[in-house]
Amino acid sequence: MGRSLSQLLKIVVDLQKRNVAFRSLTEQIDTSTPNGELLFSIFGALAQYESALVRERILAGLESARTRGRKGGRPRAVDDEKMTAIAHALQSVASKASVCRKFNNKRSALYDYLGRHSTDSDLHSIK
Repeated sequence: MGRSLSQLLKIVVDLQKRNVAFRSLTEQIDTSTPNGELLFSIFGALAQYESALVRERILAGLESARTRGRKGGRPRAVDDEKMTAIAHALQSVASKASVCRKFNNKRSALYDYLGRHSTDSDLHSIK
């Protein structure tokens, strides 16, 4: 019903302003009673707490992997050696399309690489 406790409470307050009560059939919560409002708030707070714990664990796992030398993300499409050869081919009169065909490489990978390495001195004349 809501993505956070604050959003959940806003929804319930909005429903109460319209004289509408929330009633959960599975958890036996009825916000028309004070006990039901309390339980609804407690369950909402517990859900938000669990979400924060999951996020904390994920971030700790990523940090642990980084310290072990693991790097996340998609694997690189082209290694540095092949990219250097492509850069030298582009510095000659070859077009980007013909170089990509020759090296069996996608143009999007080439453009991505050129965008990330625009400060490299040997690639300056390519762009």
